[in-house]
Amino acid sequence: MIGEHIKRIRKEKHMTLSELAERSGFAKSYVSSIERNRQTNPSIQFLENISKELDVSLTYLLYGKENDRVLDKGWENLIQEAQNLGVSKEQFREYLEFNKWQDEQKSNM
Repeated sequence: MIGEHIKRIRKEKHMTLSELAERSGFAKSYVSSIERNRQTNPSIQFLENISKELDVSLTYLLYGKENDRVLDKGWENLIQEAQNLGVSKEQFREYLEFNKWQDEQKSNM
């Protein structure tokens, strides 16, 4: 879905794949693989750069629309810090799953 949103928004902005790749600092082949949903787990840095170059919010890029759930400043800072440290989305998901498992273990005691 993310790839489809990127492609649609890019075309709405009359931008070529090559232009978007060059402006965002990513290889054309990588951007293409995202748009074609062959690569389905782009990095936070990729999403941030692409949303900036397409001049849309991350929410719009991810969901194809704005939604009512806006992150507060604390969450934005936390996400920025994780990104700066190089934490991938998968690593963050694993951390959340581990904490969820720990909570379940505690409640089963």
